Formats: sequence, structure tokens, C-alpha cells
Amino acid sequence: MSNCQGCRRTYWSYECGICKDCFVRSGKTVNELQREIEELKDKIAFLRIPSPLDHHDQPSYTDVVLLTASDDRTPESSVPVPAHKAVLVNRSPMLKAKLENEMEEKQTATIEISDVSHDVLCEFINYLYTAEICLDEKLACELLELAENYEVKHLKAYCEEFLVSKLNWENSITRYVFAHRHNAKRLLLAAVSLITNNMSSFIERDEYMKLVKKEPGLLVEIYEAYLYKQINPVPGKSP
Repeated sequence: MSNCQGCRRTYWSYECGICKDCFVRSGKTVNELQREIEELKDKIAFLRIPSPLDHHDQPSYTDVVLLTASDDRTPESSVPVPAHKAVLVNRSPMLKAKLENEMEEKQTATIEISDVSHDVLCEFINYLYTAEICLDEKLACELLELAENYEVKHLKAYCEEFLVSKLNWENSITRYVFAHRHNAKRLLLAAVSLITNNMSSFIERDEYMKLVKKEPGLLVEIYEAYLYKQINPVPGKSP
């Protein structure tokens, strides 16, 4: 005789650790959850707005274009990226402000995005429509910066999570500086944790001297985190 892990009643012992009634109910629950997942997928597919960048041969009824505004003008950077105002204002508070408050953007239906390449701008706009993207580390950094500037929190969090997954000892200092600059707190904590776990190696790296000369404040924060870890060690781990 055993106690069921589901309802806590006494039952004749089975391999699964729960009584027959709970076993049957759990099977129904799994089926219900699977059905709900499929329904949610169908709803998402129905509500998904096709990106105008995906349908060049079909009318998309766009009403605004975006251009890259950089000093390094190229023929590609002059190619407008079409979009819909309704999508932009609902995805980005900054784009909404530009369309509502800045006279030039309102009159010309053109928004200039500074310090970004045409390819990155296209990826940014496509994400606003689809919430889908295939990242590499360079693109993730560029999009995180753009998402921060235009307050697209979901994209920023997605890029930050990707960069955390790619964090290693070789890029930890570079990522720490980047995270500090762009207020990426999760990446910042992960990077500083990796650095403070390897302080003897840290002071021997070329990036250490660069921090001493150019970013002494960041170096101080690293030492503060290291000292805090020494004073407050994690239980079960030696300082």
C-alpha cells in the first residue's frame, strides 16, 4: 500500500506512484493541454500580421517607409523599408512618438533610423510583424541596441537571452561593457559572474588594461562584485 502523489489517498502500489483515478485524470489533462496548445497556435497564426518584406509581389497597403540615416550612405541604405503605421505605433513607443509628434515624419510618412544598416533595419521591422528572427551574435548586439533605443522590450529581452546563451570566457569582458552601456541587466550579471570567478586570469588580459585606461568605473564595479562574492559566498562553494 502507498500514498498517491496526486490525491494522497492510500492505494495499491503501481509503478507510476499515483492511483488509478489520478492516472486516468492526468491523461485527460495532458490531452486537454495539447488541444489548448494547438488552439493557441491556430490563434497566433490567425492574428499574425504578414511582413511587407515577405510579399514583394503582392500589395501590402503600407503607409510609411523607414530609411537608414547614417553618414556612410550607400545605394542599399537609400532603399526604403515599407511598413504600416498601425503596426509601428503598437510595437514601439518611440516610433509612435515620431509619427504623432514630429512634423516631418507626419507629413512625409518617412522615418529615418540612425546608425543602423539596411539589413539590420529590415530584420528589426520584420520582427515587429512576426516576433521571429534568426540571430547570430553580431545581429543580436545590433538589434538589442536598436530595440533599446525604440523601446521594443520583447526584442531586447530575446536578444539578451541569446547573448547570455553565447557567453564565454573569451567574450565576457566585451559583453560586460556592452551590457553596461545598454542596460542589459541579465547579460551584465552573467558576464560579471563569469569574470569574478576568474579574477586571476582577468587581470592578465589585454581588456583589463583597456578598462583601467578607458572605463575605470566599470573596473571598480567588477571589484565590488568580486569582494561581495568573497564576503558572501554561495553555500556549498568555497570563496
